Amino acid sequence: MEPSLIPRIITKLLVPPILLFALYVQFHGDFGPGGGFQAGVIFAVGLMLYGLVFGVEKLRKAVPPTTLRILMATGILLYAGVGIAGLFLDGHYLDYGVLLTDPVQGQHLGIMLIELGVGVTVAATMITLFYGFVPE
Repeated sequence: MEPSLIPRIITKLLVPPILLFALYVQFHGDFGPGGGFQAGVIFAVGLMLYGLVFGVEKLRKAVPPTTLRILMATGILLYAGVGIAGLFLDGHYLDYGVLLTDPVQGQHLGIMLIELGVGVTVAATMITLFYGFVPE
């Protein structure tokens, strides 16, 4: 069944700002409220809204489950990789200060990478859960 015109138009208007706001929360999280988890959930909600209005089949074509599994693994590897990089650079696990020659810039880079890993993992996991609860 095709949804009516109003929900389709509203969804087309809302999804891009929702995804843009998720990116804002992602990259502003080290300076203020927000971060990877919140951004991942917001990003997933934007895609879920699209799936609810236009059909899960269209969302599965845009974001296949195989891609989601790769993104979940990539996010976890990014998180762990930043921690291990600190160990290889004579620091502690998740010691961001050793990532660059300037410890403050290293902290900033480390937090950004960690939050990116969390955001990607959370968004991919939330969409995977959405696929699991929606009948095919």
